[in-house]
Amino acid sequence: MAKKPETASRIADNKKAAYNYFFEERFEAGLVLEGWEVKSLREGKVQLTDGYVVIRNGELFLIGLQINPLGTASTHISPDKTRTKKLLMHKEEIKRLIGKVEQKGYTLVPLNLHWKTGKIKCDIALAKGKAEHDKRDTIKDREGKREVERAMKGRNR
Repeated sequence: MAKKPETASRIADNKKAAYNYFFEERFEAGLVLEGWEVKSLREGKVQLTDGYVVIRNGELFLIGLQINPLGTASTHISPDKTRTKKLLMHKEEIKRLIGKVEQKGYTLVPLNLHWKTGKIKCDIALAKGKAEHDKRDTIKDREGKREVERAMKGRNR
């Protein structure tokens, strides 16, 4: 039986990221995971909101990603739900990111986790933090769009 091609399906999103940061560039990176982590991700037992990316010795690491172990996890391992995960990218891309992150105000933020051709990928963004007044503008824009949608919905009835 032929396997049908797998499309990218989302596992988890970091909804706080768009509120707290302006995104300059987006990248896709692979993740180094253990077996129990993959099983938990299939069940959706993940929380990405507090995650952030750091650079150590020319490598990228995802910290703060919380993968909750399943109750049926194996007895011979002790799952660590906040384990630091290594991100996989091409060396040239990492060097370019290091140069950008060393600039004032830039950071790397995980945006989402998704499946791509049977592998788990993480979208990360080169981002600059928003000031408080920018966050207020974001809220104002969101509320304005919501009111317009309500008005359009009410008019269609």
